[in-house]
Amino acid sequence: MNEATNNIVMNIDSFDDVQLTPEGTEEIRKDRKIKLAAALRLFGKLGFDEGVAGHITVRDPELTDHFWVNPMGRSFKQMRVSDLLLVSHTGEVVEGDGLLNGAAFTIHSRIHMSNPAITAAAHSHSVYGKAFSSLGKKLAPLTQDSCAFYDDHVLFDDFSGVVLDNTEGERIAAAMGDSKGAILQNHGLLTVGETIDAAAWWYITMERTCQAQLMAEAAGTPKPIDHDVALQTRETVGSPLAGWFSFQPLFDVIVAEQPELLD
Repeated sequence: MNEATNNIVMNIDSFDDVQLTPEGTEEIRKDRKIKLAAALRLFGKLGFDEGVAGHITVRDPELTDHFWVNPMGRSFKQMRVSDLLLVSHTGEVVEGDGLLNGAAFTIHSRIHMSNPAITAAAHSHSVYGKAFSSLGKKLAPLTQDSCAFYDDHVLFDDFSGVVLDNTEGERIAAAMGDSKGAILQNHGLLTVGETIDAAAWWYITMERTCQAQLMAEAAGTPKPIDHDVALQTRETVGSPLAGWFSFQPLFDVIVAEQPELLD
């Protein structure tokens, strides 16, 4: 090979033909609901659950002003496809029997309403994310993985308690803009994606990035990656395709380990 620079995957020329979702409305809906249930199981497995706090949503492919969400009070570790709720942007539960978390609706409805390109959003009260959020600052480009969020996440520093006011949901959505993630000061992390796969992966790796930075700063004075290199690295590890791809091994493992989530 004579090329000075290699592709991230060596044996294909382009990702243009990679199919991220199936074809047909019903197949897309089924895929999104399965991925949502799997993502919730993964969050439980990774210890991201905290009582009844935490929620992941995915937009319905047909009723685009509706989203699927986990019911309040159902453990992430026990979530099944059949447990999911279909909720309108006005707060009406149109499918499913569980309870709708008021904070989930307030945040996620406004996120989905604000940006049609957002398919999914994830939020929980994971330990390192909420610890880092109390520092009132953004993540630094300290590692290759952290570069996924370089100049692509925001700090929302207007904490006013449990998010039950629609106007606060609107402020969070406005603050996020087109970024893939937000640090909600004194609260936790929020990530979004063009696919449920990417939104879930961004959350998982953002939580780990918080952990890595907390550990690095506790040990000494970290040396950040230069601006230009961080931006270049983000193009590789922070693209929508990278987010989708990174979720696939986790999805395969959780379905193999816990196939009952498909019920």
